Amino acid sequence: MIKDQIQLILKSLTRKASRPSWVNLRSVHPISRKFGVERGTPVDRYYIERFLQEYQTYIQHDIIEISENRYTRKFGSNIHHSFILDITPGPQVTHVADLTKHASLPQGIADCFICVQTLSFIYHIQEAIRGTYQILKPGGVLLATLPCISHISRYDMERYGDYWRVTPLAAKKLFEDVFGKEHVVVYTYGNVLTAISFLEGITSEELSREELDENDEDYPLIIGVKAVKH
Repeated sequence: MIKDQIQLILKSLTRKASRPSWVNLRSVHPISRKFGVERGTPVDRYYIERFLQEYQTYIQHDIIEISENRYTRKFGSNIHHSFILDITPGPQVTHVADLTKHASLPQGIADCFICVQTLSFIYHIQEAIRGTYQILKPGGVLLATLPCISHISRYDMERYGDYWRVTPLAAKKLFEDVFGKEHVVVYTYGNVLTAISFLEGITSEELSREELDENDEDYPLIIGVKAVKH
């Protein structure tokens, strides 16, 4: 009895260590409920940045981003204007608007729209995609990411709502309905190990590059979409 209690205590302490023990993941509680952000770089951010880096040649001239311009600054080049869209005013926000309220949106101002992990928090997701199309100039490119495998974001759920987890086929159909079939390409990132790691809150620093870069289309963690306004 005492031996069993000691083993349970030791197991609990092991889970709290900075680096997880892979043989000790049999628990109904994750290592982190904050995507691992307090421990390192969340795995989904590794894939988001990989997607943007692969297509950073499109991130130039007039660029718009949601809430902040972090990725514009990190991956952009030949920047003429850096716009920030948000539903609430802020010191850096250039356009206060709702992607689903098209009358409030600017028209044809951006060569590139970076829309990272945003659409899953919008109930009327199709209308939001139409909003991104409206903001782009003809020939402009939308670079969007959406979650396929993820736990609930409690912060967003309690403020805006956390509505959607999107499969590659769903993403393809959603964006093709707005941008047209010939103008949409969908990419997947992740595998079963990185999906488990992300759900647990294990960070990208705790995985090898080989583990992170292995892609299994049956276990997509992140969906990347490149859509061009025709």
